Amino acid sequence: MRETNTQTAAALGADATTLCHCWRLTRRDGAVLGFTDHDRDLAFAGATFRATTGLDAAQAESAAGFAVAGGEVHGAFDDSALADADLEAGVYDGASVEIWLVDWSDVARRVLMDIATIGEVRRSEFSFVAELRSLAHRFDEEQGRQFQRNCAADLGDMKCTVDLTAPLYSTGATIVAVETGGAFVVALESEFAAGYFTDGALLSASGERHAIKLHDRAAAGDRVVLWSAPVSTLAVGARVTLRAGCDKSPEACVAKFDNIANFRGFPHMPGNDVVAAYPNTNGPPMDGGSLFQ
Repeated sequence: MRETNTQTAAALGADATTLCHCWRLTRRDGAVLGFTDHDRDLAFAGATFRATTGLDAAQAESAAGFAVAGGEVHGAFDDSALADADLEAGVYDGASVEIWLVDWSDVARRVLMDIATIGEVRRSEFSFVAELRSLAHRFDEEQGRQFQRNCAADLGDMKCTVDLTAPLYSTGATIVAVETGGAFVVALESEFAAGYFTDGALLSASGERHAIKLHDRAAAGDRVVLWSAPVSTLAVGARVTLRAGCDKSPEACVAKFDNIANFRGFPHMPGNDVVAAYPNTNGPPMDGGSLFQ
């Protein structure tokens, strides 16, 4: 149950209220933005909540227990607030949002209604709708290690230790053609085999990161297909950086990265073929011993 002071409770119960909603958005890079549906700017909690940003609340729901509740906010794109290019680049993915109910006549009278995380964002030509997920969604995140054949680490993280900035795993490139469906033809600064950057990343000069779906050869260079739709900053002549991808298999860890000592999977774990196997005079003995000796 939320606690409110006497003055805020009185404002809530009045026939004509002086209440509005404010959203304090904290991106993962530490940048803080404030928005309000009031008709003038408000300031509190170390942020300025800008009016006339076109941001407004849509539907919201809550539930008892550990069910993931949430809601939505919708708004119009504003280059000085929320820009379309930033949303496409994933700058706001996973951002934290504090939702405040504020008495605009005295911002000291306010109630923190909820804390949520931005999930899926749907865009149209001039507006967007952002899903707000309650903190309960973190219970769905994987915790600890799982027993699985493939590696559980992300390429280049502290568990993997591969240095993706090294020339062996990274190269600069120039976009020479833009195709439909998030595909580009690039001229690489260094020679790499086809498929080397599949499951890797493309970094733009402005720091935007895009996951690579496919890397193969093209007539005019190397062809790169992204999982997400391209943004306007990725045009012919733009400079980008490509970083290697990993399919998380032990074979790639050995042959491509020479990093099997840091492999975070269990490649010798028996699979379904062993579960369904039966004794066979022409096969290996099934005496409970190692299958890999």
